[in-house]
Amino acid sequence: MLDINMSDVIAVLKSLTPYLVVLGVVLVAAIIITIAVNKKTVRDVSVRKLVHSESWLVVLVAATVSIALMLTGPMATLLNNATAKKYKLSDETIAAANTQAQDLYSEAVTMLQNNDNNLPISGTKKLNVFGWGSTQPILGGSGSGSMSNEHPMASILSGLKQAGFETNSELTDLYTKYRAERPTLNMFQQDWTLPEVPADQYPDSLISDAKSFSDEAVVVITRFGGENADLPRDMKAEGVVYNNNSKDYEDFQQGESILQLSQTEKNMLDLVSKNFDHVTLVYNGSNPLQFDFLANYPQIKSVLWCPPAGQTGFNALGDILAGKVNPSGKTSDTFLKNVRSTPTLNNIGNFPYDNVDDLSVKVNFVGSEYTSSPTFVNYVEGIYVGYKFYETAADEGLINYDDTVAFPFGYGLSYTDFEQKMGDVSYKNGKVSFDVTVTNTGDKAGKDVVEAYYNPPYTNGGIEKSSVNLVAFEKTKELKPGESETVKISFDDDSMASYDAKGAKAYVLESGNYDVSIQSDSHTVIDSATVNVPKTITYDSDSNTHSGDKVAATNEFDDAEGDVNYLSRADHFANYEEAVAAPASMSMSDEAKKTFSNNDIYKPGKHDNADDKMPTTGAKNGVRLADLRGKDYDDPQWDKLLDQLTFDDMDNMIAMAGYGTAAIKNIGKIKTTDLDGPAALINNFTHVSSIAFPSAVGIANTWNKKLANEFGKTLGKMAREMHVDGWYAPGMNIHRSPFSGRNFEYFSEDSLLSGVMAAGEIAGARSQGVYSFMKHFALNDQETNRTAMLVTWANEQSIREIYLKPFEMAVKDGGAQAVMTAYNYIGTTYAGANPALLNTVLRDEWGFRGFTLTDYFAGFGYQNADQEIRNGGDAMLATMDVTNHVTSKSATSLKAMRTASHNILYTVVNSWQYENGEPKTELPIWQTGMWIGIAVVAVLFAGLEIVTVRRFVARRKPAVEVIAGEQ
Repeated sequence: MLDINMSDVIAVLKSLTPYLVVLGVVLVAAIIITIAVNKKTVRDVSVRKLVHSESWLVVLVAATVSIALMLTGPMATLLNNATAKKYKLSDETIAAANTQAQDLYSEAVTMLQNNDNNLPISGTKKLNVFGWGSTQPILGGSGSGSMSNEHPMASILSGLKQAGFETNSELTDLYTKYRAERPTLNMFQQDWTLPEVPADQYPDSLISDAKSFSDEAVVVITRFGGENADLPRDMKAEGVVYNNNSKDYEDFQQGESILQLSQTEKNMLDLVSKNFDHVTLVYNGSNPLQFDFLANYPQIKSVLWCPPAGQTGFNALGDILAGKVNPSGKTSDTFLKNVRSTPTLNNIGNFPYDNVDDLSVKVNFVGSEYTSSPTFVNYVEGIYVGYKFYETAADEGLINYDDTVAFPFGYGLSYTDFEQKMGDVSYKNGKVSFDVTVTNTGDKAGKDVVEAYYNPPYTNGGIEKSSVNLVAFEKTKELKPGESETVKISFDDDSMASYDAKGAKAYVLESGNYDVSIQSDSHTVIDSATVNVPKTITYDSDSNTHSGDKVAATNEFDDAEGDVNYLSRADHFANYEEAVAAPASMSMSDEAKKTFSNNDIYKPGKHDNADDKMPTTGAKNGVRLADLRGKDYDDPQWDKLLDQLTFDDMDNMIAMAGYGTAAIKNIGKIKTTDLDGPAALINNFTHVSSIAFPSAVGIANTWNKKLANEFGKTLGKMAREMHVDGWYAPGMNIHRSPFSGRNFEYFSEDSLLSGVMAAGEIAGARSQGVYSFMKHFALNDQETNRTAMLVTWANEQSIREIYLKPFEMAVKDGGAQAVMTAYNYIGTTYAGANPALLNTVLRDEWGFRGFTLTDYFAGFGYQNADQEIRNGGDAMLATMDVTNHVTSKSATSLKAMRTASHNILYTVVNSWQYENGEPKTELPIWQTGMWIGIAVVAVLFAGLEIVTVRRFVARRKPAVEVIAGEQ
């Protein structure tokens, strides 16, 4: 979601221009009349004064009418949001949420290395904490993931103090004096500078004092990301803003990325490692850091990955270092020794088409005019995303795994040891199941994760398949030393099916042997068994669908494949070099041009259906929205309610759905409130915020379904206290690249892990009556060019298996009731107006019932309400008038508006505010003030008009008497 409220204000002010022009014309006319009607042109003083008075009274009326129209028109949504009553959290809720956020983070911290049992720290309570980031840690991200300052936040240093540690204040003073704040990195400005004190600026006395203070050193390295910008792959690339920490050297060389250590960071590690033998490295960030340097520093005994921590997460870090909490996190992404070894490297970022001048459009955004032209990105890797590539490529001999991967997906250490034993595997009635007995064989209490994977039979040149696929997982309770727990693993056999886009055009579970294993991570097998599927099963009929689909899935995105050469496992990835190379052509094909659409091209009339009949509007049926609560979506009473809506009712609710949907008085629909962001609810208008939880990456790192669900429940409870109906989250796009700026807001590189966590959060929020806008639907996996008509080329198999799967699980398992669509195109069709995505897949296949909402609506040259409502879109996340209003009043348009209204109203009435009948509504305070103002002006006008007329009569009377006397 594009979080630009100040920009909203600027844009709204610009949208007032027509009203101000009219007012200006009236004002100028009054001035002209006042000047023109003078002693020379009108000798009668009474008439002259009357004309002057009436002209300025007209100005008063015009000003009043103009202001009222501005307030109730372009400014209404902003005023509604800005003057909303402030509902704050109770002290009890704040305390409970803070505790829960800390508990969650205690399972999110992931221990990547712990040589010589360096952790937990014992024998001292004093720590030397190195690294500028220790004074400015990463708590969230920028944009919709920004943190609020309403509630106190725990820092790394305060968390250590809370756990009983004393930190070296001389080091902290050095860093705070060097730079007090983190460089600006937001949606409109990115300074990628990594502040770090150069090693030669550490006084010898400081290092000497540090060694005397403690023999334990903790080094903090941070990386920040956010909305609207991806992390630089080349710090020397044009447009990358970065300031070196020293004039004596460059922090980065050509081709080095921000996910590598800067020279200043390397120098700091040199300094620390020369003086301390026990070093703990804390990496605080969402994007996997390049860990090629660890072999050079044997003094770095321990490595902890600490994703953005939210409000109180860092208190848990202190407890982990102290040994009060045993880390149990597992990686949600693969960490590489060279981030440039990912197959996506050459196909992320800025790829403008070079032959699309005819498709360019003029865009007016926040008062700035620019020309926007289509761009593109090729998902060349197909299904081989993250560990699915590295594991399969190693099995096929394409890569040396140990030279490539630093820490596998699903990897994490503990202060204790566990043993996992796999029971007999049962395969009956389409279900695979087995028990896993987990025993704590160490001497400390802790939790472990059972990770189940499968390796399907693969035919060279056949359906693309990864050799390692996460299929199920469970986390144990806390096990005491010697204690065991039996964990049940169960999944449907169609979970092992692959999508055959070329042959069957359906999901297919091929016959053969499937290796089912339990593993400590994506690479390390603990035990395995063979499941034999005797006969190929093709899920191609409505009586035999895949994963509970309402109708059988078949190819819907052939037009999104384009002419891309996709990576294939065939012949040991024989096409690897060719497939993962940068695009050979920057031109859009003639075929693609024919189907491409934007606001200059799309004309509603061309898409009208002549057979459509105009639906009823404005009926007086007396049905109230509250009457429909709990009724089926297809209940006949819905038609009676929808018949009562006027065009304006529907258009206002559809067009102005930014941060909530409008009230409709005649059916009892209240104004709702919907808020960002992924880890907390933040009302940017009232400045009220909930407690912020750790980032989505952190939640994924817990591998704990229960914690995800509890987070959703708590967020739902906080939403109710804040009087919030909808939550713009969770984000469940895929970590396709380690460089995506918004990876902090999304869960993982793996679709199953993402889907499980997202479904848990959504179900938790829904249990409290709060609907979640799962986002960004779909394939919005990079920030670069996301609003620049970004044509995303991907094949059907990867779309379904990788990028849609978390959303599918959120609908089927989490009961998702709302969707925020993505900015990008899928093929040549904007995702927010893609009928295959929003109708065929989301609603027909998955059975979704709810409403879809655009990402922030600013037009951008291609967002168009008419197009969207006709293709499965329901509401525009807009707070200002651009192209968000329905302009066509044809029968086709009104039918689409009626469907969109149905979807919105169905979601709203089944939310918490309608639990006890029709909610009470209050007139917004600004409207009350407006009507009072209008009443005062009316009285003033009437009084001035009376005075004017009386004066006119009084002036005319002597003139009449004079004339009569002369006669």
